[in-house]
Amino acid sequence: MGENISVIIQARLGSTRMPKKVLLPFYGQSTILDLIIDKIKCIQIPLVVATTTNPQDNLIEEFCRDRQVDCFRGSEADVLSRFIECAKAIQATGVIRICSDNPFLDEESLSDLVRRASEETCDYMSYDVAGTPSIKTHFGFWSEFVTLSAMESVARLTQEKLYHEHVTNYIYTHPEHFSIQWIPVPQEIAVRKDIRLTIDTEVDFQNASRLYAAMKEEGKRMNAESVLIYLDEHPEYKATMIREISKNSK
Repeated sequence: MGENISVIIQARLGSTRMPKKVLLPFYGQSTILDLIIDKIKCIQIPLVVATTTNPQDNLIEEFCRDRQVDCFRGSEADVLSRFIECAKAIQATGVIRICSDNPFLDEESLSDLVRRASEETCDYMSYDVAGTPSIKTHFGFWSEFVTLSAMESVARLTQEKLYHEHVTNYIYTHPEHFSIQWIPVPQEIAVRKDIRLTIDTEVDFQNASRLYAAMKEEGKRMNAESVLIYLDEHPEYKATMIREISKNSK
């Protein structure tokens, strides 16, 4: 209890499958990064976009400057190091880690995670999807909380590339070293194997963009429950998702 919590959005343009995806128009003229930032601002928690020192990511820094959002630049290869140094720079002892390719980030779940992390004491907190950490699923609804001290422990305990690239993977796969709390996802959502709203490919981007626009135009709420109901009523979106899930492992 008592952590100084900030949101860190992980963003870079070096995706080999879909470069610049986070800065392309996704809904109207809004990018995915715009939509995520707007959701975070609604819950009134400090935020920073953590990108790399690669010159191509100058565009992300310019994007942040235009929107008066703080930007931190660090290692491209060692994402763990980037997060540690970013947390130190903004004097955060705990961070909510958000990936910039999740336009359907559930604002209600994000707010709940911030509240829980503020009230409870643990090294790591996130959502349990039928026994799988939410970060390892295709849903794209949820984020995760981790303390600076836990990330620093990972940096001391291992130099393995996997754990320095994926930041929190070592923590939830080595629970003997850390205090971990899981928030269960409702069973009716957790059992779903046909939902993919994280954006890795151009097919993902186009399918999710059409879905987002359709739901907005019909005045639908953009939380996880409403999205799933809408998808069940419009199976054409799910058909594309199922194909992409089979091609892209998590």
